This record gives sequence, C-alpha cells and structure tokens, in this order.
Amino acid sequence: MENRILGKTARNVSVIGLGTWQLGADWGSVDPSQATAVLEAAVDAGVNFFDTADVYGDGRSEQTIGDFLQDNPGLDITVATKMGRRVDQVPENYVLPNFRQWIDRSRRNLRQDTLDLVQLHCPPTPVYSNAEVYDALDTLVSEGAIRNYGVSVERTEEALEAISRGDTATVQIILNAFRLKPLDEVLPAAKQSDVGIIVRVPLASGLLSGKYSKETAFPENDHRNYNRDGSSFDVGETFSGVDFETGLAAVEEFGNHVPDGVSTAQAALAWILAQDGVSTVIPGARSPEQARANAEAAGMAALGGDLTPAVQDIYDRYFREAVHSRW
Repeated sequence: MENRILGKTARNVSVIGLGTWQLGADWGSVDPSQATAVLEAAVDAGVNFFDTADVYGDGRSEQTIGDFLQDNPGLDITVATKMGRRVDQVPENYVLPNFRQWIDRSRRNLRQDTLDLVQLHCPPTPVYSNAEVYDALDTLVSEGAIRNYGVSVERTEEALEAISRGDTATVQIILNAFRLKPLDEVLPAAKQSDVGIIVRVPLASGLLSGKYSKETAFPENDHRNYNRDGSSFDVGETFSGVDFETGLAAVEEFGNHVPDGVSTAQAALAWILAQDGVSTVIPGARSPEQARANAEAAGMAALGGDLTPAVQDIYDRYFREAVHSRW
C-alpha cells in the first residue's frame, strides 16, 4: 500500500483510506460484527486512514472505530472526524463553545484524548471566510484537544477559501470520474499551500461500481433512495448530483475502457489516485471483501493515468453541462 503525506498533518496515510458513513447505518442497516470485520479487513490490506463524522449514525460510526482501536492498541491509524451537522446550519453556530462540546463528544466516542484531524462538516458557505472560526480551531490545537483541522466542502470556491485561510491542513472534496471540477483549481492550490486532499464519494455513491441497473432498488433509509432530489441534504452527496439513469449510461461506457481482471470500481479509484495533488481516497465498504478490493486499487495508479482521456470525454458529453457550474 502506497502512503502519502497528508498535507500539514505531516502524517503518512494510505492512498486508499476507509470512509465509514455506511458503518453508522446511514446506508441501510449494519451489523456491528460486520462493521468490525470491515475495519479489520481494511487494516489487513494496508489501510491506515479512517474517515468518520459525529453524525454518522449519531455517533455510532465513531464509537465502532473507538472500540476497534481500543481492542487493537498497537495499530497506527489516523482517524479524521467531522463536526457541525448536529445543529441548525447557520453560521452563528460555528463558534468555540460549540466546537468544544462537539469535539468532547467525539473524543469520548473515539476514546482519544487528542483527535488526529477534525474537519468542519460542509458548513454554510460564510463559515469558510470567517477568521474567528479559524481562530477558534487554532485555540483547540493549542489546548491539545485536536492535532490538526480541515474542512469538508460541497463547492470548489469553499475549498479555495479554506486553503487560503489559517492553518487549514486538509480539504475533503467530492472528486470522481463524474465530478472533475476540483482538477481545475482546487488540487493545484492545495498542492501549492501544502494542504492535503481527501477525496470522498469517489464511486459516485456506488454508480462507478458498475453493479447497478435501472432495476436496482435501495432501502428506504438509504440516502440513494430518499435524497435523490436533494430534499434532505446537498444532492451533490448522492450519486455526485448526477441523474441516476444518465450515470448508468456513462458507467457502461467507462466500463468499456477497463481491462480484464480489474473491476470498474478499482479502475475508478485508480483514476483518482493518478491525479496530481490527491493525498488519499476514502471509499466506503459494506463487507470485508469490498474493503480488500478497494485497497487493491492502490497498485493501479498507472492504469488511472491511461483512463484519463476516456474520463474527460465521458464527462464532457454526459455531465459537464449539468454539474460543472454547480459545485
């Protein structure tokens, strides 16, 4: 497993990490023993970076990771969590007293005195340009509650604002074969400022797994069912904001460029890893087998470079007009 430095954290993290939204049961039900098995399989495959959030299962994902780390004290795992989505989404809520409360809860869940990396969880846009927010985060670093801070964003302009502010260590952003805009400015700016790039939704909520069809049905409590119109949160988080049927057609074309012996998902992950400035990619996994298959993509970056012309062509024909100006 290749490791890369994660921005200003100076930590070596695996290029394939593990996103744990699904371990909080926000993608349908999750058995606790299965969740632990996913973590074990990921670590066995060389993954040393977990990404979670305080709202994933209202803390269940953090707690699962905390229990796992307590049971495996010798592991060197970097855990990134996120905060801010448990309250009304108004800028006034992003203040130091609330940060202390949220971070203390995550510290208890993760069983850590000092959190490795805390990210603002897609807050209202004005938060990214508020100097007092960064001052508050700096205070928490100086007090030893957190080691580093970053942001998770919906839009590229939010990422660019955060990169220019304070000691932002990382930016988490949606980037995949169906969402190319971060390549234009965000990745170059992050590299210049020594800001790590954590790529989320790398498979467009599973579209780029190549396993879905028009007949695919998702559980009632799965966001790929209830949030397709963006009624619960930003629609860019669900299938990267692309129309499901359009995505299926694009995946079919993408699959024509994937060589034998490589899954569509692995090819999609490999393409991301080939992009200059990416630190780590955090696909989710519902099973140990999926976690291991995702990790295998770490050795396929050369394939990712070969896919770039096809990815650009598919994006231009299917998605650019619909999504490029939105995020």
